[in-house]
Amino acid sequence: MDDLSPSDLKAILHSKRANLYYLEHCRIMQKDGRVLYLQEAKHENQYWNIPIANTTVLLLGTGTSITQAAVRMLAHAGVLIGFCGGGGTPLYVGNEIEWMTPQGEYRPTQYLQGWLSFWFDDHQRLVAAKKLQQARIAFLLQVWQKDKDLKAEGFDVSDADIQHALNNFKQRLEHAEKSADLLLIEAQLTKVLYKHAAQHTKHQGFTRQHEETDKANVFLNHGNYLAYGLAACTLWVLGIPHGFAVMHGKTRRGALVFDVADLIKDAIVLPWAFVCAKENASEQEFRQQCLQAFTNHKALDFMFDQVKEIALRGDPEEPTEQKVTEEIASS
Repeated sequence: MDDLSPSDLKAILHSKRANLYYLEHCRIMQKDGRVLYLQEAKHENQYWNIPIANTTVLLLGTGTSITQAAVRMLAHAGVLIGFCGGGGTPLYVGNEIEWMTPQGEYRPTQYLQGWLSFWFDDHQRLVAAKKLQQARIAFLLQVWQKDKDLKAEGFDVSDADIQHALNNFKQRLEHAEKSADLLLIEAQLTKVLYKHAAQHTKHQGFTRQHEETDKANVFLNHGNYLAYGLAACTLWVLGIPHGFAVMHGKTRRGALVFDVADLIKDAIVLPWAFVCAKENASEQEFRQQCLQAFTNHKALDFMFDQVKEIALRGDPEEPTEQKVTEEIASS
């Protein structure tokens, strides 16, 4: 590792990286040129390697500590570090994850400038929000049509109720006149999807409550925060600050992360939360299932593509993610 430069560690594009880690009750450190986490056992300590060059996000839960040397190496590799509560969700309801991003004076400028070129115009910001919502539905259709495991559990786009809900959503989306309308329409669609998921996984009387401790609600919280991690990574790589939201509110902290995370939450997190709850899976098993689904359906690639398309309005001269990564690496 001593012979590798920071640019070497960034050789794998963020959208192609395979790993998103959540760690708790351990110590993260640098040892012999590698980043490791240590778990203390009765008779001996166990060290596990973190492949930082192939990692997008590192979430640190309760009972974790990290050394300055480890943070330096993670920053060189372009890994986002997030501090969160137990199980990947906040300790206190209503708090967002606190993100620590590698040094960023030299973030790419094209995407931020493109985003700001429309952001101060209310109408254009609404158009961007609608595009995100349309992409969200397109991704749901793509995933539920392709994923045989989800189909077997009743998550099938050919279902009459799902088709009716999505068609109604599309029609109302076209006529929405402000972001508050979009939030209402989104909430009503998600409520229909919750009902559909609860019926097919036999969760009688389910209600979505962030504070509840039943497995379906806990898994939804957990999976949503994994999606927030991918969204934060996407925005960091493209150099767009989290405060320039198009739907969740101009003054809400980190709101653009929520906007981008919505692209994949309904398609992947929602169904697997209910399926894993039905199977009485552990949080670790649910997390592994979510991360595998993110990889199988190229969720991070999809996030990058949608944000870049909105920022640059389909400009054929837009820089590729490869070029952006090379710019970051050389900075």
